[in-house]
Amino acid sequence: MVTVAPSQHETPEFWSYALHLPYDPRAARIARRTLRAVLAEYGLRELIDSAELLASELVSNAYRHSEGPSGLRLRALGGGRLRMSVWDANPHIPPPFDQGPGRFRPVAVPPDGENGRGLFLVSHYADDWGARPLGDDLFGQRGKLLWCELGAH
Repeated sequence: MVTVAPSQHETPEFWSYALHLPYDPRAARIARRTLRAVLAEYGLRELIDSAELLASELVSNAYRHSEGPSGLRLRALGGGRLRMSVWDANPHIPPPFDQGPGRFRPVAVPPDGENGRGLFLVSHYADDWGARPLGDDLFGQRGKLLWCELGAH
């Protein structure tokens, strides 16, 4: 079997990858490694550090607040922009994502609090972000999708 690697001239501007993640505490680390490899391959190295932080927070949130699998989708929007989406089976949309796309109201997190900072970081550092509920699937499960976007600056 012959494998052909595309040249720089053949790299598409629009692409999408999906990663199904089991309910596992290692899911965020696996998501970061996958994201790093995909962004490097598509020449979006300048987004890697920020994208790793935001994806890690979204995937960790899915693990902490859901009791089943989750998924990460990476989608190039063109012009050096990236959308990351994470779905899970918990239908509750947490703050600040419950306020609507890109709307931000500061969330008070007690200095000694153990939770609440991750999604605040996502809403603060992403160029745009939002959430939407997911309806019943074939198996009668409900859930949500949290997303954020980054662009080359």
